[in-house]
Amino acid sequence: MSAYQSINPANNQLLKAWNEHDDAYAQQALKTADELFHSAWSKGDIQPRLQVLHRLADLIDQRAEELATIASKEMGKLIGQSRGEVKICSQIARYYAEHAATFLQPQPYQSDVGDAWLEYHPIGVIVAVEPWNFPYYQLMRVLAPNLALGNPVLAKHANIVPHCADVFEKLVAEAGAPQGAWTNLFISTDQVADLIADHRVQGVALTGSERAGSAVAEQAGKHLKKSTLELGGNDVFVVLDDADIDEAVRQGAQGRLSNCGQVCTAAKRFILHEKIADTFMAKFSAALQSATPGDPLDEKTTLGPLSSKDARDRLVKQVDDAVKHGARVEFGGRAIEGVGCYYQPTVLTGLTPENPAYYQEFFGPVAQVYVVADDRAAVALANDSNYGLGGSVWTKDIARGRKMASQIETGMVFINSQSDTSAELPFGGVKRSGYGRELSDLGIKEFANQKLVVVAG
Repeated sequence: MSAYQSINPANNQLLKAWNEHDDAYAQQALKTADELFHSAWSKGDIQPRLQVLHRLADLIDQRAEELATIASKEMGKLIGQSRGEVKICSQIARYYAEHAATFLQPQPYQSDVGDAWLEYHPIGVIVAVEPWNFPYYQLMRVLAPNLALGNPVLAKHANIVPHCADVFEKLVAEAGAPQGAWTNLFISTDQVADLIADHRVQGVALTGSERAGSAVAEQAGKHLKKSTLELGGNDVFVVLDDADIDEAVRQGAQGRLSNCGQVCTAAKRFILHEKIADTFMAKFSAALQSATPGDPLDEKTTLGPLSSKDARDRLVKQVDDAVKHGARVEFGGRAIEGVGCYYQPTVLTGLTPENPAYYQEFFGPVAQVYVVADDRAAVALANDSNYGLGGSVWTKDIARGRKMASQIETGMVFINSQSDTSAELPFGGVKRSGYGRELSDLGIKEFANQKLVVVAG
């Protein structure tokens, strides 16, 4: 039985299975990618590469509904959210098509040594290991900057979204990219390790779990390869006493339910100022409990399934363990009975540092709620985390919000908005949330040879 199966988590029906790629296929893919890197395609004029990104953006826009439907059927994302993911993919492709040439312009440096500048060059083949929760967006974050720069990419996607992986590869080819620019590989973790070890591979990008990130980083470090990691998060959603409560409730509930809570940067730990805690909790609880589970393709559905039976079962065990260690379930806390991988919207309170759940990421519609007396306590609680990806602060006093944002130890903080993403904004974290940045001008320079040239005298 193939490890790469497309199973609809709304009804547990097998849609299609894909054959896995053997070592010979993976090695041929690497050979083709490496040959492309040593050709004029990678090392010559940037414009042909940018034209591919322009065409790719147009193709994605033209086939948006088809692509969105594939994602919703394969991993359970609500159809409106799948459309949003497809739209940002075309935006990212278009963004790099329009801005990459500027980002890669030589950068002069003032120096007494002589006339000095920095040039940006591709470094070689990149291996990308990507997750299922945003099956197109995660791929596009790696493809667009590396295609513009000239780095060929070998991509191992999550084994529960093979249809998305397959259709993405075909779109890149249809847009005019030569063979080797982006290759989808249905391979095992051992085969990934073999690729990273090969001298022709120069970098590895991973988005996924801590465990996967640790394994990939260990292999990359062992073979002296550059790596970037975007791992988990348990982002805070801090609501201060002067916040717009209704808007905070609306976006907080949205952040917890969107993609059925399976978002690295989603609000997971709700930190409430004691003066507004009861008001927020009453409205927030009502918003979560009003969610309507159902078919992700039905526009009326507001709560889709988790991505797989394994994902749901992990969440069930995690919540049960949290309760065994003293957490309280305010409501929810169980899988929804019947067909499909659904879980009740849930609020946990009473979590203490002695409870393992206090430091865990809940990848599902489960919110942890804490109450604090002041801003200092909110920051201390926010930073009492192994993760450091995103977060948000809600206050009408922007100076107060900026001060708190600066003190929170994460890669991203949004004031008066849930965590968000856009092509022009750098994305990434610190601590166990990983290292490196994707998107923006920073994303295209992660796997660039930033070469200094000096004309002496």
